[in-house]
Amino acid sequence: MSDQIKFIVDSLNKEPFKKNYNLITFDSLGPMQLLQVLNDVLAEIDPKQDVDIREEMPEQTAKRMLNLLGILKYKPPGNATDMSTFRQGLVIGSKPVIYPVLHWLLQRSNELKKRAYLARFLIKLEVPSEFLQDETVADTNKQYEELMEAFKTLHKECEQLKTSGFSTAEIRRDISAMEEEKDQLMKRVERLKKRVETVQNHQRMLKIARQLRVEKEREEFLAQQKQEQKNQLFHAVQRLQRVQNQLKSMRHAAADAKPESLMKRLEEEIKFNSYMVTEKFPKELESKKKELHFLQKVVSEPAMGHSDLLELESKVNEINTEINQLIEKKMMRNEPIEGKLSLYRQQASIISRKKEAKAEELQETKEKLANLEREVSVKTNQTREFDGAEVLKGDEFKRYVSKLRSKSTVFKKKHQIIAEFKAEFGLLQRTEELLKQRQETIQHQLRTIEEKKGVSGYSYTQEELERVSALKSEVDEMKGRTLDDMSEMVKKLNSLVSEKKSALAPVIKELRQLRQKCQELTQECDEKKAQYDSCAAGLESNRSKLEQEVRGLREECLQEESRYHYTNCVIKNLEVQLRRATDEMKAYVSSDQQEKRKAIREQYTKNITEQENLGKKLREKQKAVRESHGPNMKQAKMWRDLEQLMECKKQCFLKQQSQACIGQKPYMVVYTCQVRCWGD
Repeated sequence: MSDQIKFIVDSLNKEPFKKNYNLITFDSLGPMQLLQVLNDVLAEIDPKQDVDIREEMPEQTAKRMLNLLGILKYKPPGNATDMSTFRQGLVIGSKPVIYPVLHWLLQRSNELKKRAYLARFLIKLEVPSEFLQDETVADTNKQYEELMEAFKTLHKECEQLKTSGFSTAEIRRDISAMEEEKDQLMKRVERLKKRVETVQNHQRMLKIARQLRVEKEREEFLAQQKQEQKNQLFHAVQRLQRVQNQLKSMRHAAADAKPESLMKRLEEEIKFNSYMVTEKFPKELESKKKELHFLQKVVSEPAMGHSDLLELESKVNEINTEINQLIEKKMMRNEPIEGKLSLYRQQASIISRKKEAKAEELQETKEKLANLEREVSVKTNQTREFDGAEVLKGDEFKRYVSKLRSKSTVFKKKHQIIAEFKAEFGLLQRTEELLKQRQETIQHQLRTIEEKKGVSGYSYTQEELERVSALKSEVDEMKGRTLDDMSEMVKKLNSLVSEKKSALAPVIKELRQLRQKCQELTQECDEKKAQYDSCAAGLESNRSKLEQEVRGLREECLQEESRYHYTNCVIKNLEVQLRRATDEMKAYVSSDQQEKRKAIREQYTKNITEQENLGKKLREKQKAVRESHGPNMKQAKMWRDLEQLMECKKQCFLKQQSQACIGQKPYMVVYTCQVRCWGD
């Protein structure tokens, strides 16, 4: 039932309902709200059912829902005799009736939508035979049946087209593409035919090509068969190995087993099974039978009202008071024999409960062991199918674990070395970047020095020469200069280069000294940088370790503090409860009647008796009020009539006085007033 309710709640929270229920809120819905939820689900299946049930009579709602459920072919659980209870439960919004209906509808919503849609067109209207005697009615009915059959065929064709997965546009595109491919292939075949016709013996060669293609296909087929047979042989070998291993394990178990151990095991199993058959299972069967009898009795009884529940509660309270009185009498007697027997009975019940618990634990462990063995066999089969190797056991598994540990240590060492190399590589990359930056700064300084000395561009003479040579080649190609001009240009350039070299010689000497100083400074910087990086890495690792230790200690401290506060609260609660229990026992055991009256039990019993007496008085008062209600109402009505009559007489008297002053006859006024009064 809980799975059913969970499925209903999950389905109602999804599209298109979006109810936002949980198990508690859904279970706490009233009958009208449950009926409204059922109506919303039916409205989703058939839009005609979208009605507010508060604006509709309960009989109409039940009739409409039963009609739709009949169209959807819902079969209520139970026999045909339970249909009246089903209808009654649907009218009053009973949960045991509505929950299965909701579960059935939400499980098959798409199928039921289709069925409700078809029912609008396929449910035949029953026309009486006397109306069919008319020709127009008969023709209309015949046309109606023909249209229904046509709708059936069209709907079937539509469903087939929907399920086929093809659309007309796609089919047309495929047909056009296939026609284009066909035309291209025809053209290629014609071209190849024209080429082949020029070759001698082309018919014989075509025949040999056909035979070659057939033999290649046969070769591929034989290769596939060979591969399949290899796979079958491999699986058979694996199966043989598994069977041999099982045989070895069984022989090993049989060799290690002794008759005494086997007999002990069999005796234990026999004892356990005999206990389960003779003691546990009969008790469980008897309890289940009692529970079933009780449930059948509850189901067979009619529905209880509020007054019946009050009577049952009063009976339960009376029986509880009698039980408490009997227990008090028994405690007052303090019979020693019964006390001893009660101790033995308690011990026997405790032992029987422990025995039942151990039997259940043994049964559960056996089931777990069987499941684990099954899982182990499945896992071993899977590993053998994947790897083809045997599963290690015992000493072999230990040796394998030791090998893995040694390999893991080697892996950790190699990983540490790789990490060191990565760190060194990072340092080298950083030094390379620094050197590049320094080179750029030095080149910039060199350019500034060349500009100051008047020999700017000396360091880029080679680049200029290459650029000049490129320009020269371009000029030669464009203008077609002769070799003499080129040699003169080269002589001029060489003279310029020699002049610039002679001018830059002292600058180069100074630059060499500066480069030596730069190299020394870079070496010192690299050494200091390496020392700094190693020291920083060590300090960082120590700091991270200390932070982890501090974090762990703080968490432990917080856990211990929370545990300390929790235990203190529990101890205080237990002390308060113990104090109350001791006070209650002292008051209950003491011979003083005043202290006994202070006991909580006595106070509660006193309050219960007072409330019962008050309830009896109120019921008597209610009975007296019910008996005197009719006469009292009649007397009140008579009193109101008397007041109305006196008021009427008063008005008549006043009118008589006024008419007497005018001169009208007084008895006529009195008569008319009395007539009006009696008429009213």
